[in-house]
Amino acid sequence: MTEPSISRPSFCLGTRSSDLALWQTHYVASLLQEAWPGMDVVVETITTRGDQILDTPLPLIGGKGLFTAELEAALRGNSIDAAVHSLKDLPTESPAELTLGAIPERVNPADALVCRSGLTLGTLPLRATVGTSSRRRAAQLLSARPDLTIIDIRDNVPTRIRKALDPNGPYDAVVLAYAGLQRLERLDVISQELPLELMLPAPGQGALAVQCRAEAGSLDLLAPLDHAPTRTGTTAERAFLAGLGGGCAVPIAAYAQFEGEEIRLQGRVAALDGSRQIDVEGRALAAEARELGGRLAGEALALGAARLLEEAA
Repeated sequence: MTEPSISRPSFCLGTRSSDLALWQTHYVASLLQEAWPGMDVVVETITTRGDQILDTPLPLIGGKGLFTAELEAALRGNSIDAAVHSLKDLPTESPAELTLGAIPERVNPADALVCRSGLTLGTLPLRATVGTSSRRRAAQLLSARPDLTIIDIRDNVPTRIRKALDPNGPYDAVVLAYAGLQRLERLDVISQELPLELMLPAPGQGALAVQCRAEAGSLDLLAPLDHAPTRTGTTAERAFLAGLGGGCAVPIAAYAQFEGEEIRLQGRVAALDGSRQIDVEGRALAAEARELGGRLAGEALALGAARLLEEAA
């Protein structure tokens, strides 16, 4: 490993200010310090548009980069050296001068049900209210349980947990990413880890993205943090998303996993009301991950995914 080719005395990581975002960024900082002993890593918090608007459902706010645009602007303006994102929040189209310097090893990509009564999705009462701000989650919940009432829920993870457990609150349960609960050491509140065949995750869910300027110094520094299998799998998932022209506000799900020397990619596009799901699946060598995602997106479109996405727009 070569020495990092930088002259600055410290490396600055930009992040959102939520508990989870700060945990993720300090984790990346620890990986950097482990790879480069003695490095001084500074963390700078930046407020994004998605953090400012908490009283409106995410799909109604619109636009790509809801949780990332301000961080990318800070990168382009050289006020930070890298930005730490949840990969699922990062648009598939990256500005030409920016790149993904590292994707660390992924954790459990599943979604989890948090229910104050300890019930599972199958044992929730008829017409139970479930909180989620994700159209992907809502569509798949309704596919499994058409009787459910889906209510939007925003705010940070600890607040959503508190709302889910409030005996006087409007939610019988909420759905959150398992990874976020694991990172914040709140696995105790999970009443059910939702199986992947029922709730396929968002592309990139469970993985972090360390975005930087496309310059040798930053890329050399971040290279030791990159986990090749995670990058390969999430590349396939994000290629599926890109091939469908979707973002985080549409009901698109994908998950890739290694089986021997191949990766198996599962993709799903769902109707908002859960009445229809289009599932596609394929395998390819790791080097063909991006092509696999694009091919399955084409298959989904041929099966009618465009109509479902238009209805969700």
